[in-house]
Amino acid sequence: MQQDKHPDYHPVVFRDRAAGYAFLTRSTAASDQTIEWDDGETYPVVDVEISSESHPFYTGKARTVDSEGRIAQFERRYGSAGQRAGGDATA
Repeated sequence: MQQDKHPDYHPVVFRDRAAGYAFLTRSTAASDQTIEWDDGETYPVVDVEISSESHPFYTGKARTVDSEGRIAQFERRYGSAGQRAGGDATA
C-alpha cells in the first residue's frame, strides 16, 4: 500500500456569515483563518456564501420563478404556430 497518497483530512469549521451559522465537520479544505469552537479547541474556519441555514430550498422560502410552460411562453411571445407573416398558413 502506498503511503501519503491521501490528502490531509482534519476538523474544519464552515461558517455562513449571512445566516450567522457555523458547523464543525471534517474536510480536506485548508484555511489560514482560525476560530475557537465551543469545546475550547481552535480549528481552521472556511467562510461559505450559502449553507443549509440560508439556502431558500432548505429554509422553505423558495420562490416559484415561472409556472408557465416553455411552449406557452413562446406562443405568447411570438404568436401561435398557425399564424404566418403573410396570413397564409399553408405556405
